Amino acid sequence: MPSIPGAPMRPAAPLSSSPRVSSAPRRAPALAAALLAALALAGPAAAATDLPGGEGEPPRLGTRAACAAQSDIEAYPPIVNLRVDNDLLASQDQGYSSGVQLSLVSPNLRDYRDDPCLPWLARRINAHLTRLQPAGGWDQANMVVRFGQGIFTPEDPLATGLIADDRPYAGALLLGVGYNARRGDDLHATLLSVGVLGPSSRAEQTQRAIHRLTGSEDFRGWDNQLGDEGLLWLQHERSRRVAGQAGGHWDAVTHWGGGLGTPITYANAGFELRLGRRLPDDFGSSPVRLAGDNTAPGGIPRERRLAWHGFLATDAQWVLRDVTLDGNTWRRSHRVDRRPLLAEVTLGFAATRGRWKFALARTWRTREFEGQREAPSFGSFTVSRAM
Repeated sequence: MPSIPGAPMRPAAPLSSSPRVSSAPRRAPALAAALLAALALAGPAAAATDLPGGEGEPPRLGTRAACAAQSDIEAYPPIVNLRVDNDLLASQDQGYSSGVQLSLVSPNLRDYRDDPCLPWLARRINAHLTRLQPAGGWDQANMVVRFGQGIFTPEDPLATGLIADDRPYAGALLLGVGYNARRGDDLHATLLSVGVLGPSSRAEQTQRAIHRLTGSEDFRGWDNQLGDEGLLWLQHERSRRVAGQAGGHWDAVTHWGGGLGTPITYANAGFELRLGRRLPDDFGSSPVRLAGDNTAPGGIPRERRLAWHGFLATDAQWVLRDVTLDGNTWRRSHRVDRRPLLAEVTLGFAATRGRWKFALARTWRTREFEGQREAPSFGSFTVSRAM
């Protein structure tokens, strides 16, 4: 099953060749980017005009002064992650063809509504999502905001008509708000995403721009893509470090969880094994999992020496619905005979120095639908920076 950047599996929801909807969904990319930028720029780490309260008063919430005075932001700073997926890195150009994800991770938080390190917009959002937030009693907790786009195409780039025995053309754009909570070697991660599938995701335009840069063949069948449709997706995953320790030479992390919504409904379980030098204090490095792109609450090493590791991750999935294969939810559209049981293996390498982390990975998946000629595979590159 495909994988929208930022999710453990595929992307979002249905598209179809029906007429394009109103201009509101077409503004989705701009609105999502604006919200992400507002959350980033309104925060204490970037607000140059933030001022403390008056003389003798405590600093105002959301200011740099309040965050520095009342939190351990130096040890657990905010993190920015950029992840790029492309099947050209796996010598393919079909299936989950390309994806990009930008995520912002808050500092370690006391709570999700009144923490001094959260900007006002994040606190307003969190006031309406209390049921998704973990209860108290955790050692560490943080908030995550993700913005991602996923692109899906059939195997033949030259066919202009609908290819009945291959997957539909599809594009998805998602904006998600998530909450991580850690106690010892256990992590709970929850992510709520909204978005759009179809022409309004601008997947066709993104792919053409990428192919111009890489000199690749343009795909000519985008007129047959799934139609515009709103997406709503709730995911939850639990991870546990069952062996090894942070800073050591190896560890093993298990995970299980699932997702419910219009993009993909699934249950999954798997594990990850890491070997290297000075392992990070997080819950995995595989980019296709909820806790896999440095979003787990963790600290910044005091030493600036190079740390590195290789990782091998596996995941088994039971998929009840995948809109990019089953077609649009509320209208008739192109679909294929999807396989319900899937497996994937990810092999990669990551290096950390000071506040920077780089990771390169290759993912292999079993065939996702009947008649699929080649098992899908794609490569991922992730760069992370602690602020």
